[in-house]
Amino acid sequence: MDVNSHPLALVRAAWGMTRVDLAREIRAVAARRGLRSGCDKARVLKWEAKGVTPDPDSQEYIAEVFGVPPEDVGITAWPNWLPDAGVIPLGPTSTVPAMREAMRASMDRTRRRAVLSAISGTALIALSGAWASTDSWLETAERADDTRIGEDVVALLEDTGARLAALATQERQHTAPLIDAHLATVTDLIADGRYAPQLGVRLHALAASLSQTAAWHRFDYGRHGEAARYWVAGLHSAHAIGDRDMGAALLSDLAYQASWRGDPQTAVHILERALTRTHHPAAQSLLHLRLARALAAQGDRRSTLRSIAAAEQLLGAPAADPVPAWCSWLSEADLAVDSGQCLADLGDIRRADGLIEEGQALLPGSRDKTRGVFAAYRARTYLDLGEPDLAAAAASESLELAQRIGAPRCVELVRSLTPRFETFREAEGVSELLARAAA
Repeated sequence: MDVNSHPLALVRAAWGMTRVDLAREIRAVAARRGLRSGCDKARVLKWEAKGVTPDPDSQEYIAEVFGVPPEDVGITAWPNWLPDAGVIPLGPTSTVPAMREAMRASMDRTRRRAVLSAISGTALIALSGAWASTDSWLETAERADDTRIGEDVVALLEDTGARLAALATQERQHTAPLIDAHLATVTDLIADGRYAPQLGVRLHALAASLSQTAAWHRFDYGRHGEAARYWVAGLHSAHAIGDRDMGAALLSDLAYQASWRGDPQTAVHILERALTRTHHPAAQSLLHLRLARALAAQGDRRSTLRSIAAAEQLLGAPAADPVPAWCSWLSEADLAVDSGQCLADLGDIRRADGLIEEGQALLPGSRDKTRGVFAAYRARTYLDLGEPDLAAAAASESLELAQRIGAPRCVELVRSLTPRFETFREAEGVSELLARAAA
């Protein structure tokens, strides 16, 4: 078989691994079991190019590297049980492989300046369906290493992670490497540490949260392939501990990305599946609001209005548990602006403008990046209303905010409007805006 078409070569490449990387991972799996493997680059080459079948032990090690459940190995002949070269399937040992795939993707960009492609909508829909239909699990098997991870270590990691995630946008852009390093440390502890089950739950929860933070940073910089893989990695970690709301959050982020990139159909499919297992009213409200945006982009007025009504009813509804941290920012301001955007997509521009104006007024001053996005939305509605001078003022406000705090996604949002401004060069503020946007 052609070395580049063998299933092992394909899945290895999809995970960003060289043959040396795969051999090292296989040896690490064996070491965690208190065993040794002689796997090296040459042996991997034989499996991929010479038609050699790995022995049963090696197949078990390969399965763990790629997050394949042990019971799936041997059900079909080698190499048919290998995962597809796409999204890592949810499984009892899939968290660490998913985390390391995301980290490898970022390292690949840094070292080789390669641009990672985004995950297909079909693969994400399938993943969301699997999440909605499978139970969670948490691996708590004892490790060969006798060194246990204690409460103090986990508490320190949690505190540091929370402080990094809480930084404002203009500060977070300088600390992204710290978040990545922190996540790598947590991943290594999950993979190689020995810990009590309750500490394992906390480590997985921290990994999910850090993955979400890392994903949003990459999304803001337009690194969509990397962002998607970090969100997927967080989903694996949240699913492992049965945190349904966090899992829904990560799926919702993937759906938001799909909508942002012009694929609202995929967003709708993901969100519909995510809503089947979302518990907290605030979480449900956010998902319904994002669903409304995706439905409006497709012109489905009735379903859009139904989702907006659900989001409004659920926002602030009483609940036994505290609002999850990942959606604690959701407010009446967000509801108003996103509802306005929905109406704008449906052609009701006047009502849309009123809602977006209302939302801007309600937004707290601490949310500068969101204010920049809202201002860009306002600029778009002003253009729809034929008021280019007001549109230029709103777009200039958005651009100034985005450049000041370091939010390139907001800059691109404004730049996407510049073709529409070209026909209004004589209007007040338009020439200045076009010059700034082109700089």
